[in-house]
Amino acid sequence: MKPDPQRPPAASPRQSAVEQAAWLWAGRMQDDPDAGQREAFERWLYADVRHLDAYAQAEALWRRTWPAAALLAEEEADQLRQYLAPRPVPSHRRTRWGGVLAMAASLVLMVWAGGWHPLDRLQDLGADYVSAPGEVRTLTLADGSRVVLDADSALSVDYRADERHVVLHRGGAYFQVTHGEPPFVVEAAGGEARVLGTRFGVRLQLGGARVTVEQGRVGVRARADAPQQVLTANQQVRYLDGRGGEVYPVDAEAQLAWRQGRLTFYKTPLADVLDELGRYYPGRILLLDTDLAGQRVSGSFPNNDPRAVVDALGAVLGFQRHEVLGRVMVLR
Repeated sequence: MKPDPQRPPAASPRQSAVEQAAWLWAGRMQDDPDAGQREAFERWLYADVRHLDAYAQAEALWRRTWPAAALLAEEEADQLRQYLAPRPVPSHRRTRWGGVLAMAASLVLMVWAGGWHPLDRLQDLGADYVSAPGEVRTLTLADGSRVVLDADSALSVDYRADERHVVLHRGGAYFQVTHGEPPFVVEAAGGEARVLGTRFGVRLQLGGARVTVEQGRVGVRARADAPQQVLTANQQVRYLDGRGGEVYPVDAEAQLAWRQGRLTFYKTPLADVLDELGRYYPGRILLLDTDLAGQRVSGSFPNNDPRAVVDALGAVLGFQRHEVLGRVMVLR
């Protein structure tokens, strides 16, 4: 079969540029464009038959993703404002947020589609070790302790006279700690896990973290002044917003199987499952149906093909996957 001369291959650089332009125009058209912008848009739209098709798809997807994109844009802006808070902004540079929300949401999706995540890069500024999406790194620290850094994760290391201090900025990590003094402390989401020598994993989650012990004993505090919870082998605890949760038994080997290329879940909310899958996907995964976010998922899945895992989950839970530029996975 001969290819349609008016439709280039989807993977071609030209097609990617057309799709990106369509996304930007779809965003601009949502924010009450003036006559000049509309004229420029129409010139672009009718300049090439590919533009018509790309814009129709972009506009349809934009309408479905707008609520999630707007929320993401607001979250990005809020955290960026906090990061830049100490720096005064001249009054003539202040911009009314409401008037540019549509463009901000569009840029959030476009930036993420290009593989650059602003807040991740801010986190990386304070990190000593960073892993890319899909990359699992093995590190050996100065005292011989071994760290396996999960995909799309970041941590910093500060060895002091009284403490071997590690901060997990993003993602997750497995620690095989060399026995001895001083204590080895992993700080994550305002809490900490403190040990002298053991094997355990720490995973950041929305508003808190999860600690899983494979061997030895780990003392966990949800915040600096909170009581310590002591975990032993095959136990796990989650803390959220500075409050410790219940310690419960788990299969630590299964929980930490991401080191061997598998993700294992037991009655885990779909939102958390997608968050972990997203570390192996070169972009972002957006779940538009909030009612599905709390659906519980159990199973063991390979982490090298997140699309196949999402399709399998969709077949059971009743959602569909749609991708934009191979970088934004929209589930609805």
